[in-house]
Parts: sequence; structure tokens; C-alpha cells
Amino acid sequence: MAKTKKVKSLAPPGSSLAQNRRATYNYEILDRFEAGLVLAGSEVKAIRDRKVSLAESFAQFRGDELFLMSMHVGEFPQAHKRNHEPLRPRKMLLHRRQLDKLYGEVQNTGMALLCLQLYLKDGRIKAELGLGRGKKLHDKRASIKERDQKREVQRALREHN
Repeated sequence: MAKTKKVKSLAPPGSSLAQNRRATYNYEILDRFEAGLVLAGSEVKAIRDRKVSLAESFAQFRGDELFLMSMHVGEFPQAHKRNHEPLRPRKMLLHRRQLDKLYGEVQNTGMALLCLQLYLKDGRIKAELGLGRGKKLHDKRASIKERDQKREVQRALREHN
């Protein structure tokens, strides 16, 4: 009897492919947007295989277009010569009204545009952008304190039951 090969499954639809947890720690996220990405074929395969890191990624305007910078997408081994650059800027797809609003916020108020997560929606890879303001040290301490208090309450409820 022939052995069946165990195939590494790609991400199922609707699942999160990568998250930037550091962004919510360092920034206060005020607004969220969904954006499409212009990707090469090898990038799509690598992202669906979860070979992606959003740790230091951010969005930046070049002219009147928005690009996702510093997102690392690992090379896809089967692509050979048609592989992509891991850290290349990737164009983001948003409606013109949304781009104008974001451009005004970033230029006038000094907010930052961060990529919070990548996920699948209807077979396409989408990025969740967050418009955020940097937290000060005391804000970070407050969020750590809140998180610890929630954890203590959960522990007390578990022990009580």
C-alpha cells in the first residue's frame, strides 16, 4: 500500500496570515482601513504559506500613491529565477477619498500609518491599516497595568468556579 504524502496546507479563507502585535503596543490606533495589495505571484504563495513579517512595516505616501514599506516576505523556493525581493515597497489599493483623508491626517497631525494584519478575503490578500498616534511611556505602562488587572480577574473567576 502506498504511503500518502502529508501536504502542508495553505491558509484557509478568512484566516489571519500575519499580525503586527507590536503596533498596538507602541501606538494608539484611532482608525482602521482595509486595503488591497499589488503583489507578485511568488509573494502571494509565500504570504499564504505564512512566510511574512509585519514587525516594522508602515505605510508611506510617494506622490499621491500609498506604499507598504519594510514588510518582509520570504522568498518562495519553487519560484527560482522569478522570485521577488523580500523587502520591496508594495503598492496599496484604496479609494481616492480614503487616500485623500489619510494623506491629510498624516501630513497635518503627524499620525502614523501601520499595517496591523494581513488576511484573506474572497481569495485575495488584504491588509488592515491602522491610523495611529505614538504612545508615551506612561501610556504603555497604563496598558500593561490594565492587561495585568484583566488577567488577575480571569484567574480569580477560574479559581472561584
